[in-house]
Amino acid sequence: MSKFTEEMFATAKSSRRGLVTGEPDQPLRQSWGEIHQDARAMAGALAEAGIGHGDAIGVLAGQPVDIAPACQATWMRGSSVTMLHQPTPRTDLAVWGQDTESVVKMIDCKAVVLGAPFDVAAPILEERGIAVLKIEDMRRGTPVDPIDTSESDIALQQLTSGSTGSPKAVRITHENFFVNAYAMIDRIEFDVDRDVMVSWLPLFHDMGMVGFLTVPMQVGAEVVSITPLDFLRSPLLWAKLIDKYRGTVTAAPNFAYSLLARRLRQADDDFDLDLSSLRYAWNGAEPVDPDTMIALAEAGRPYQLDPLALAPVYGMAETTLAVSIPDPLQGQVLDVVDADLLEAMGRAVPTTKGNVRTLATLGKMVPNLEGRVVDKEGQVLTPRGVGIIEVRGKAVTPGYITVDGPVATQDEDGWLDTGDVGYFTEDGLVVVCGRIKDVIIMGGRNIYPTDIERAAGSVRGVRPGNAVAIRLDSGDKRESFAVAVETNDFQDPEEVKRIEREVVHAVHSEVGVRPRTVAVLGPGSIPKTSSGKLRRANSAALLG
Repeated sequence: MSKFTEEMFATAKSSRRGLVTGEPDQPLRQSWGEIHQDARAMAGALAEAGIGHGDAIGVLAGQPVDIAPACQATWMRGSSVTMLHQPTPRTDLAVWGQDTESVVKMIDCKAVVLGAPFDVAAPILEERGIAVLKIEDMRRGTPVDPIDTSESDIALQQLTSGSTGSPKAVRITHENFFVNAYAMIDRIEFDVDRDVMVSWLPLFHDMGMVGFLTVPMQVGAEVVSITPLDFLRSPLLWAKLIDKYRGTVTAAPNFAYSLLARRLRQADDDFDLDLSSLRYAWNGAEPVDPDTMIALAEAGRPYQLDPLALAPVYGMAETTLAVSIPDPLQGQVLDVVDADLLEAMGRAVPTTKGNVRTLATLGKMVPNLEGRVVDKEGQVLTPRGVGIIEVRGKAVTPGYITVDGPVATQDEDGWLDTGDVGYFTEDGLVVVCGRIKDVIIMGGRNIYPTDIERAAGSVRGVRPGNAVAIRLDSGDKRESFAVAVETNDFQDPEEVKRIEREVVHAVHSEVGVRPRTVAVLGPGSIPKTSSGKLRRANSAALLG
């Protein structure tokens, strides 16, 4: 039996901790033992359907109360889980069906497990010849014991944040899961008997699936889980659940912390909230804006939020989840560097004078994971040399599965090219500047789109997290860029003109370059991945 599944099943027998779902209307707490009993019945249904060791299962469900036992049931059968992309009310179901069929063929999926609210997708899948198992039916299966598993078995095939029409999945083994779980646990000094995790993150994304479902189910941690829709309906629900359950660990992308800070500032003076229990609020999955963390610390002060709990982090599906995490109670640690030397010379030189760039450090590499920075020729750079970040260790995926077959992720020495541009400080802190494919070259300067987007996002009326820098004339000697932003006032011509003008001014003031054009758009216009990241390469169509 793999260490991952062995510990998960031992947790079911001994742990008094569990999973809380259904907030705020119908809260339900189940121990991990109760979830295991549910999973045993579901595993029986999988066995009856002929699902066994090495098979792949797709899961399409929206509620954590369904997803947790369905995933454990799959692992009990020695099979792998792939969380499928979820259709939204605006999704073209015909296109979604084609994309899902591509994923199903790619992973050689034996069946798709369906749960609410996606039961209605059954006919679309079945007409394409895809076997469907409904979670409610699976709960009536005959309970079975888990079968044997090994460290090299694939546990999760995590779809990457890209075009669903050309899918690719990161293959995560049982060993990857186990090693990364304890890397995170050891770094944050997690106490399974005292810590409480609170999350609204989507379970089809690695930060939600691994960090706030799989790890607590493996080690027996208490976790409160709601859906992204619950959060978007009421961002303050997140804070209220931290208060109610005395949450100690949470995580979200930058835009969510920006939204939370705004809601806290807008709350009535008599709004009762106590956030003093929180000791880790990870900011990851998208670029970290230091100003967002500063604003949240200020907005959270009346509610006893400890600013030292705010922790920018770095992670990716290819390392199972975590790459770097700060030590406990560090708070946000900023690195202020010479912007000209950063862009022209590829060196992050500390300074407090002249043209500076302020970057969030993302903690040190987690245990059992090595990191280095290399230049375009593959030469290893010294601290503060800016280049491509590479990582290696037992948490790193053995490879991708694509529509054209398996693709290796590691070189002959085990190093994974992350595709991220960044550097290490003298103290070993990780700083990410951007994605190599998104860097804009103007006048010999390497300009990072996150800096442009941060400046554009500071303009009044621009929706948080909804500004994108679009690289133009890619590869030419003189590249340029455009900026697209979303606003709720997109139908007001005067407001549109003001925002266009102020975006140009903000970007020029902050970054020293002017966009060729600015597009002011309505909500939902900027393309994003299923996990909410900006799809810069797909944004050029916004300029037509």
